[in-house]
Amino acid sequence: MEPLIQISAIGAPLRLANVNTDQLFPARFIKKPRAVGYAQYLFHDIRRTDAGDINPNFPLNDPKFETAQILFTGANFGSGSSREGAVYALYDFGFRAVFAPSFGEIFAANCLKNGVLTARLDQEEIQSIQEALDLAQEPRVSVDIYHERITLPAGQVVTFSLDPFQKHCLVNGLNEIDLSLQFNDEITTFEENHRKTYPWTVL
Repeated sequence: MEPLIQISAIGAPLRLANVNTDQLFPARFIKKPRAVGYAQYLFHDIRRTDAGDINPNFPLNDPKFETAQILFTGANFGSGSSREGAVYALYDFGFRAVFAPSFGEIFAANCLKNGVLTARLDQEEIQSIQEALDLAQEPRVSVDIYHERITLPAGQVVTFSLDPFQKHCLVNGLNEIDLSLQFNDEITTFEENHRKTYPWTVL
């Protein structure tokens, strides 16, 4: 997993609360291999009208925000099922950071495993940032994960807080496998000693 230390990219406002994983990545696409490109399924249904046409009022359909990599959205983002495909779709679309007042716990854990930042901001801060993005001619935002701060298009700085373990994994590019491999020597030593002590357990 690549380290995630700083991001400078377009930020997009998504004024929706309780966006669940089925809205992020509808269940009917789960059987499709990721190789087909999960980006095309992100927000598949909610970015369209009831007639199935692309909704021009959905932020990511706006040319101004279509290349966004940073999302500022409502509370309880990523609630619902544990499907990791929701994170794959976000990542494949290009998103590397999501800010919201709260997140689904499993979704946030899956984001960390895949190198996507999830960080909490108060609803008032989110709304202020969304308004700033709407007004900016180029809604480019800089996120400094190491120093836990966001720089908005007009230069305003907003701070956020990260769990130390989350921050360590992101800035060092560590997923669960990488974390385990940090103890590879200790694991090898334990296995060798175990085989010597209990040789009858070795197949």
